[in-house]
Amino acid sequence: MRAMVLTIPGQPLQLQERPIPIPGPHQLLLKVLACGVCRTDLHLVDGELPQAVLPRVPGHEIVGEVTAVGSEVAPDWIGRRVGVPWLGWTCGECAFCTSGRENLCDHAQFTGCHLDGGYAEYTVADQRFCFPIPEVLSDLQAAPLLCAGLIGFRALQMAKGARHLGLYGFGAAAHLAIQVARGRGQRVSAFTRPEDSEGQAYARSLGAEWAGPSDQPPPHLLDASLIFAPVGALVPLALAVTAKGGCVICAGIHMSDIPAFPYRLLWGERSVRSVANLTREDGTAFFEELQHTPVHCDVTRFALEDANQALACLRAGQFKGAIVLTP
Repeated sequence: MRAMVLTIPGQPLQLQERPIPIPGPHQLLLKVLACGVCRTDLHLVDGELPQAVLPRVPGHEIVGEVTAVGSEVAPDWIGRRVGVPWLGWTCGECAFCTSGRENLCDHAQFTGCHLDGGYAEYTVADQRFCFPIPEVLSDLQAAPLLCAGLIGFRALQMAKGARHLGLYGFGAAAHLAIQVARGRGQRVSAFTRPEDSEGQAYARSLGAEWAGPSDQPPPHLLDASLIFAPVGALVPLALAVTAKGGCVICAGIHMSDIPAFPYRLLWGERSVRSVANLTREDGTAFFEELQHTPVHCDVTRFALEDANQALACLRAGQFKGAIVLTP
């Protein structure tokens, strides 16, 4: 099979020929149909995820067809279409796992970071951490839901009850989150880079009541904000337009340092918290909600061998919505 492999941080992915992997006892062998390109992949390539084990095949938004199964998996899985998310395995025994917080497991392994991912023609994944993909979703539409959608959903769950919601960084996750938020009746303000008038217009087309530069205040104080851009300087900016009792939620795995800010921005029982990974319960709840609030993912498609070009486009923000690789 062909695979795009990261061997040295900061260097382009290499196209390699590799043997098709053999599934372990609890694993599925998947023919990759589509794999989303996530900002976390950029952090991996740039060496900003020290926990990564190299060499590694990136990619954790995988849609695949099961072609073989391990000894502990029922054979009727063969032929099914499944999704593989960032969370690839947990121990199931630690205090986090046994209290419904498997996303915080100290021994967790993540797809495309500790485990080979979907920038390949085939991959293996633990069946217990895969999600059935609804038939109404195409491969291209489904792939970004497995991280951009799921992480956005987990962040939205933290902001439940927020009437006025802010979204900072209008990329793959935000363009899905706004559709779910609007389906819940939330009023959304979108924040982009100051010069990104096209991104602001795009946010308004998806239902944002207001869209503007991140350094300008929205018409209303916000009850909660979700920060998808990996820019720590956005935290005090978001706090400055947050109502008392509101929350600023940092939804990325990596962020630049948060600068010092005056205590008055936090006072009034405002809070800052992060989203770490996801749980399988998040996946179940998310796909259930999509049955009532369908979302459309705007997709730019690249061939597998053009993964480096896709990552460059992601870095430059030269697209709307999400990027997906297809072998």
